[in-house]
Amino acid sequence: MSLTRRSFVAAAVGSLTAFSRLPDVAAASPRQSRDVEFAFRQYHNQTPTSSLHKRLVELWEAVYEESNHRLVCKVFAQNNNIQGSDPAALEALVNGDIQFFTLMGGILGTIMPVAEVQQVPYAFRSAAHAHQAMDGPLGAYLIEEMAAKGIHGFRVGAFDNGMREITSNTRIATPADLAGLKMRVPAGQLVADTFKAFGCEPVTINSDSIYAALKDGRADAQENPLTLADQFKLYEVVKYVAMTDHMWSGFNLLAHLPTWQRLPSDLQAIVDRNVAKHVKLQRQDQIAANTRLRAELATRGLAFNTPDPAPFKKQLAGVYATWKEKLGSKCWRLLEESTGFRG
Repeated sequence: MSLTRRSFVAAAVGSLTAFSRLPDVAAASPRQSRDVEFAFRQYHNQTPTSSLHKRLVELWEAVYEESNHRLVCKVFAQNNNIQGSDPAALEALVNGDIQFFTLMGGILGTIMPVAEVQQVPYAFRSAAHAHQAMDGPLGAYLIEEMAAKGIHGFRVGAFDNGMREITSNTRIATPADLAGLKMRVPAGQLVADTFKAFGCEPVTINSDSIYAALKDGRADAQENPLTLADQFKLYEVVKYVAMTDHMWSGFNLLAHLPTWQRLPSDLQAIVDRNVAKHVKLQRQDQIAANTRLRAELATRGLAFNTPDPAPFKKQLAGVYATWKEKLGSKCWRLLEESTGFRG
């Protein structure tokens, strides 16, 4: 839903909008205030220094200018510190309390199970391989399913998070090394099932609390792309990184469907064009960062190893069988056709 100017400004107070040149409506010139027809909010769970934040801010600044100031959307890093983090922000999006949100497939899967296909372990060989699948028929199918939940998805709308690695205070070389570890995982059943198959105890903890959980023992390990270990300074509380590349994760750009449908077609076209442009730029940023960080994090004391993936895949046979049924024949077929994966 479109916010009133007063409620938009009120919601913006205390937001993390670093680097944004977008005006608050109340502070804009009289002409700019009259020009604004739509005032929205964009949430995401990364830090203000992340590539995701930077590219989202650039996206909405471009939309503001190209729309002749008719549409303004403020970007809130770390979900504006909403209580409940991603699951709460997803509920806010579905209810129309916020209008745009980025979210990984596993958490989206809590209301739309087929979105878990993005988390199928070892289905994607690299981030670029995953992007190709998300921009193709598999991604198009997920967008159709989103609409049934009141969410609008974008054809080139999957920002990158990256291939997920395991960080811990124990060196991980085989699945047996994971047995008994309390593994921090995000919300999402497939990630939990994956680590249960490795003998872990999955513990769901929000991203902004991973550091504390590793420090105080609520978690023994966590799995994420290297950029998260860097942003949240996990190198201060762990010693080892196993480069497992066990799963890809991205940030799907989502919009509140009724809000999107109320936008004039010319504004939809401006948003679509800029989403595709800035998604591609952010993907390049993220791939470069995750590549660069292996060397940088090693200088901060982390020890790296690259386990053989074959024993891990073998231990997931039951997970693949279960999730092939849960995701359904069409979704699984599209996964196989898009990636060449055979689980």
